[in-house]
Amino acid sequence: MNAIARALLNRILGDRGERAAGRHLRRRGMRVILRGYRTHSGEIDLIARDGDILVFVEVKSRRTGSPVEAVDLEKQRRISRTAAFFLKSEGLSDVRHRFDVVAIVWPDDQRPPSIEHFENAFEAVEPGERRRH
Repeated sequence: MNAIARALLNRILGDRGERAAGRHLRRRGMRVILRGYRTHSGEIDLIARDGDILVFVEVKSRRTGSPVEAVDLEKQRRISRTAAFFLKSEGLSDVRHRFDVVAIVWPDDQRPPSIEHFENAFEAVEPGERRRH
């Protein structure tokens, strides 16, 4: 498969995953308030409310394997930086917030996907910060 076709299929899978994650969060009583928030420093797939907590959600979709492993330290750093920009620009710096990851594995057949929701998946990562595993 050429690079353009692969990129298109990955985007379709990602969009499908974000829609499935949004439904999953709504079933859990959360309210999705924004999808696909982008800045110069990064993107946040979904921003939701869970009661009085603002939730920044990274959605990872795969056909096989463990999607959550793709949310490495550098990805966490970009999400943290983008979330900080959102909080500041919206005047919400004092609002409680957390970072969740929704991992989705799509089977090859028509079965529904496997969805795992990791609440408080990581803490905000500062530029240059290193974490031990």
